[in-house]
Amino acid sequence: MEPIEAGRRLTSDVVGRYSRPGPRYTSYPPIPFWDPEVGETHYREALARAGEAKDEPLALYVHLPFCAARCAYCGCNATVTNRQEVVDVYLDRVVREIGMVEELVGKGRSVSQLHLGGGTPNFLTEAQMARLWETLDRTFDLSAANECSLEIDPRIATPEQVAFYRTLGFDRISLGVQDVDPKVQEAIGRIQPESLTREIYGAARKAGFRSVNLDLVYGLPFQTPEVFNRTLDVMVELRPDRLACFSYAHLPHLRPNQKQVDASGLPDTPWEKMKLFRLSVERLTEAGWTWIGMDHFALDEDEMARALRERRLHRNFMGYVERPTPHLVAFGCSGIGEVAGVQAQTEVKLGRYQKSIDAGSFPIVRGHRLTDDDRRRRKAIYHLLCNLELPSRLLDASVGESGEHLPALAESREGLDRCAREGLLEVTEEGYRVSGLGRWFLRNVCMELDAYLPRTAEPKVDGPSPRRFSLTV
Repeated sequence: MEPIEAGRRLTSDVVGRYSRPGPRYTSYPPIPFWDPEVGETHYREALARAGEAKDEPLALYVHLPFCAARCAYCGCNATVTNRQEVVDVYLDRVVREIGMVEELVGKGRSVSQLHLGGGTPNFLTEAQMARLWETLDRTFDLSAANECSLEIDPRIATPEQVAFYRTLGFDRISLGVQDVDPKVQEAIGRIQPESLTREIYGAARKAGFRSVNLDLVYGLPFQTPEVFNRTLDVMVELRPDRLACFSYAHLPHLRPNQKQVDASGLPDTPWEKMKLFRLSVERLTEAGWTWIGMDHFALDEDEMARALRERRLHRNFMGYVERPTPHLVAFGCSGIGEVAGVQAQTEVKLGRYQKSIDAGSFPIVRGHRLTDDDRRRRKAIYHLLCNLELPSRLLDASVGESGEHLPALAESREGLDRCAREGLLEVTEEGYRVSGLGRWFLRNVCMELDAYLPRTAEPKVDGPSPRRFSLTV
């Protein structure tokens, strides 16, 4: 059965059964399981190893945390300020951090992907953004990058600013929309008139960006299928190259700003929330977008849709990407990356980040050194998320990169077989294929491959509580 037809046959009982806390798998192992003992020394050594692998390109992520105001629904690491001198001080440290990385990986390293996230990257002035771009361009070789992208908030953008980004060298831009309904916007503390979204989207098209992405969020207060359908009408009319339709994760115990959200307006049940996503999938696929992985959509001519067809779609901390990224170097506070088998996150607090850089130390707050078993399981999880299938060979006994013997993943196979009995997977000669029903519960299937999650509803004594994760529906 095709996913759309399976989606139409979903019931409240089925959706409720699979709605449980679980990782989004932008990383494996999930970040809450990382170790604070993996720190600066391990990261520095990893950068040095990456420096020896000169033929392997780098992917770069720069976190720009500044916002003029904090949206009530936001789950990102953000610093609220209206003082541009605060940005200047931060950029001084980011530039210094870039230099510290250059000393270890070498000058002029080829870059496959550059992304600026936040916060609000377009909070920076044109002079500040030019300084950052020129530093990156002077340090690394951006000429062969598959994409150079940034996120912007249309509420503080201007057509001139958007054109400036294209002139600098950015070729992909992502606009936060979430929902066009005024009542929903008021409930999440993000007033963004539809006319403004249209204006900035038009400016991005006029500037000649190779790909324009719009972000939506479902499961927000006062969203109903009727209300959200209006947002989808606007998306179909604008026709961006890509759309992301993210599930709102209401975790006020982790994100205090979300206490401002009127919880009484949230979907009453996982079933009510699933109806919003089901509507998104139906409307967008009918209008010509390809459903990619869990929550992305791309027009057929877009590079991401081509990557899916050519089976070269990959996944990393930045989400779905068109090419593998052996090393992802993150700059700025709360940056998350992976270099030469070492995963690392920098200090979340702005002051601590800057103090560490001033001392000449990478501000790593926690990390993880990948084992051969981690690599094998991650490969299987990402294969599922990208290709909607899982070859049995990825579950069989094998020899890891370090020469370690890896036994067959018997426990995971039992879980996958259970998924097959429940209709989430189909058993094939090669292994498993995600069914039409399973397409709606991909995270649940991937959890069967996760060695770090508890196998019961109770959390591990030495591990993070399931409350660290959002619900899978």
